Amino acid sequence: MTQTEVPNDSLNAEQVGYKQTLNSRHVQMIAIGGAIGTGLFLGSASRLHSTGPALVVSYAVVGVIAYFLMRALGELVLHRATSGAFVSYMREFFGEKWAFVTGWVYWANWALTGIAELSAVGLYIQYWLPNMPTWATVLIALVVVLSINLLSARAFGEFEFWAAILKVGAIVVFLIVGLVVVIGGFDIGGHKAGLQNLWNNPGGFWPHTGDFNWYGPILVMSGVVFAYAAIEMVGVAAGEMANAEKEVPKAVNAVIFRIAVFYIGSILLLVCMLPTSEYKGGTSPFVTVFEKLGLTWMSAVIQAILIVAAMSSLNSGLYSTGRVLRSLGMSKQAPQFTLKMSKSGVPWAGIVMTSVVFVLGSLLNALTPDAFEIAVEATSVMILWTWGTIFACQLRLRQLSDRGVVPASPFQAPGSPYTSYIGLVFLVLVLIGLAISGWQSSPYLLHKTSFLVVVFGIPVLAAILAIAWRTVKPKVLENTGGKIEALWTLDGPRYSDVTPDDLDPADDASIV
Repeated sequence: MTQTEVPNDSLNAEQVGYKQTLNSRHVQMIAIGGAIGTGLFLGSASRLHSTGPALVVSYAVVGVIAYFLMRALGELVLHRATSGAFVSYMREFFGEKWAFVTGWVYWANWALTGIAELSAVGLYIQYWLPNMPTWATVLIALVVVLSINLLSARAFGEFEFWAAILKVGAIVVFLIVGLVVVIGGFDIGGHKAGLQNLWNNPGGFWPHTGDFNWYGPILVMSGVVFAYAAIEMVGVAAGEMANAEKEVPKAVNAVIFRIAVFYIGSILLLVCMLPTSEYKGGTSPFVTVFEKLGLTWMSAVIQAILIVAAMSSLNSGLYSTGRVLRSLGMSKQAPQFTLKMSKSGVPWAGIVMTSVVFVLGSLLNALTPDAFEIAVEATSVMILWTWGTIFACQLRLRQLSDRGVVPASPFQAPGSPYTSYIGLVFLVLVLIGLAISGWQSSPYLLHKTSFLVVVFGIPVLAAILAIAWRTVKPKVLENTGGKIEALWTLDGPRYSDVTPDDLDPADDASIV
């Protein structure tokens, strides 16, 4: 019997062919690496300049929401670990239509992010090789991450492990130097370092006069969310972990500590070392600090770390989109060639498909950067959707387990359902914040990018997805025998031949 002939076992069938080769150190570093990227190393500079010391509060609040998210994801993963991740959970709890929407939105998010990261690598490399053509850098970077992804899940894990080591190492060095400078009250660039800078900063701790607005630290949270983007990668990797039941809780529980130390700790030290007006967008705040300390050679190190962070993002994008496309392909919602896997358990066809889009997108970006900027801004809405699906699926899972319809997850999110409701409300507020900040960003309508994406982009994206779903729906109906709704009602299985035992991963071996 083929996989497509067992529609009610399709959730398990998604896992057939994958190799569980990611071990503890891979999982821990994937979790850390997902939370440390260019959003911290580069993006925090412009936010410090425009927001002031209160940015510490912004990162802390969003960090708490990120922790709620990871606990919700952890509950889902221990309910059923799958490489289909959010797509598979939406299929189980909300039906094929919403799995289709979630899968393609997540794929589009990584496709656009990958194109932007490739272009960024080209710019970063020019720090050392100013005459090297950007197209050559793009191709070399893509060949490297594509080769790693096509080898095996373990090769992906190894790359992420060492990339995370480098990123964490750079942050730890900064934290040590920063603590010495702040505690010692050293002079840095004509300014005395110390905690007093939190309130002696121009405008005070929470600037609200002159060019600042009282709601600035609140509004900037809509941008801070995207600094934390990719922490949900643990959910995709769970399907290839050697021991997800043990490793996921460890990784998830450590998230709040890592956010507190790496993000909030770094921002706090940056604020204590220099007035926030010293930080400028486009220049890493860490570079600014080290140059003020006379350690100009650290600029090259941070530049190298930025390349590592961008390559890590590319690596994660190829890894996750390959798995998500295969999950969509299993239900006839993506081209059938995306089902192809190598002997080493790699869904190579979906990975190659994303790579082709990366190349074409990079060329388009070079030709029409203004148009591409709007496309990149659209990823913000896509990230919000992905996070929203995690909260929604956790709420539905808990609702069903509380009624005894499905077994309770052994790793339940504390404070549920309130933490997930808070998360969903927060995401809606972030969406509103994006529209407001986008409107304020420019006096010209066509340059109000975030505003245009929220007000016009969301309806356009919704229309495209609605048309696409109507196109694939007949194939999905045929593939599932008409069973395209959620598997569970509040009273039990929706379909007579579905039981909670159908979700037992141990059944995978019986599907051929």
